[in-house]
Parts: sequence; structure tokens; C-alpha cells
Amino acid sequence: MPDHTPRRFWLLALLSSAVAAIVSACKTAPDASPARPTETPLSGSAPAAKDASRNSTATSPRAYRTDGATHLYGLNAGRIYKGRMPPQLYAIGVLNVEIDRNGRVARLDWMRAPRHAPEVVAEIERTVRQASPFPAPTRLGKVVYTDTWLWHKSGQFQLDTLTEGQD
Repeated sequence: MPDHTPRRFWLLALLSSAVAAIVSACKTAPDASPARPTETPLSGSAPAAKDASRNSTATSPRAYRTDGATHLYGLNAGRIYKGRMPPQLYAIGVLNVEIDRNGRVARLDWMRAPRHAPEVVAEIERTVRQASPFPAPTRLGKVVYTDTWLWHKSGQFQLDTLTEGQD
């Protein structure tokens, strides 16, 4: 009769990894009472001054994603949707951003572009390019990170990395 102990070990390890991934993907909103968004035109106002001297110590693209999202939020504070996003969003897009060793945007590549809203595609690309330079990925040399843009009809947005959730 064969010994199934190694198979059980790997099955339990795989199951544990899957559960850990699901749990880490769950997010809760820090504020139970969402603020109503203010109307912001797509072009928005000029971003705040950039801190080009900031470096990232991230050791993986996933870790750098938080640095990139924080950088974008800092430059677009008035355009960030406050609170939980409504159930129906105007657009959702998934964008790969390549950052060179100096923090400059080298390339943008859409994994899932909101093709029904070409003005949103253009605005997201403009927002990312204007945010350059990003924190320099000193430990990675260069980095390609992916984030999901959650776009409200008002022109405000959240990034999946820092989202407050969705109703």
C-alpha cells in the first residue's frame, strides 16, 4: 500500500497558500462613513510639487506597487475618491507601468483598457506620465508594476493598491 503522506503535505501546503492569498487580498475600509465625491473635471488641476529625491527600497514589483500608488495619490490628492467606491464604476483599467532606474516612466502597457471610455485611457496615461519621476527603484534597477484604476464618473479615482473598497 503506497504512503500518501508526501502528497498530503503538498496538498495542504497548496491549500494553505491559496487561503493566505485570498485572505491577503481582502481589504476593509478604514472609514465606515464614505464622503461624497466632489465633481472634478477629467483634466484636473495641476499636481503638487514632486519629490524627485525619494527612493524606493522595494525588493519586488508587488512591493514597488505601493510606492507607485502612494506617489500618484500624493500628486493627485484632490482627485482621489474618498470612501468606498459605488458598485457601478464608469471605468476600470489595468495598467503596467515600467519605471527606469531613475524613476522615469519608460513605458505604459494596458493589460485591460476601458475602451468604452477613451478619454479615461488618455487621462490615466497623462496622469502617470506627469507623475514622473516616481521613486527610483534603487534595489530593483528598473521595475514593471501593475495596478488597477477604479474610475468614478466624476473623474475621481482610486487605485486597487490603496482602495477603500467598493459597495
